[in-house]
Amino acid sequence: MLMPKRSLHRKVQKGRMRGTATRGNRVTYGEFGLAATECGWVKSNQIESARIAMTRYMKRFGKVWIKIFPDKPITKKPAETRMGKGKGNPEYWVAVVKPGRVMFEIAEVSQEVAREALRLASHKLPVKTKFVIKSELDAELDAMAENAKAYKESISTKGGEK
Repeated sequence: MLMPKRSLHRKVQKGRMRGTATRGNRVTYGEFGLAATECGWVKSNQIESARIAMTRYMKRFGKVWIKIFPDKPITKKPAETRMGKGKGNPEYWVAVVKPGRVMFEIAEVSQEVAREALRLASHKLPVKTKFVIKSELDAELDAMAENAKAYKESISTKGGEK
């Protein structure tokens, strides 16, 4: 299973999962990807089982990239333990996933094979996902960036007129 070799802090706070992914939201290595549509924690064993499901379906043809890494330790107190006495010990590792994050990528296979392999992988994950194609996703993200840029320019011109 995936886990960091070393970590700066043994225990971390829960944190918040607001907003959408600003990094890791493009298909960079492969042709097809599996993007999250909701936020959540993905455990290291879930990532591994999704990888196995994909590679078994593809019969080890093509290439697979895992673009998320479980770097957040989750602690748990032992069963039948009273409240207090500090935080529990680290039990497992998770990757924090936000909407739009591309978690897996596939290349060198047909679209039908990639779609089915990523569908099988999505059943192993605790978050809702969608199948994305590199060219379509890039066009969509570029259009969103253009709209944001135009919106900022319209605000700055309104502020200057006052």
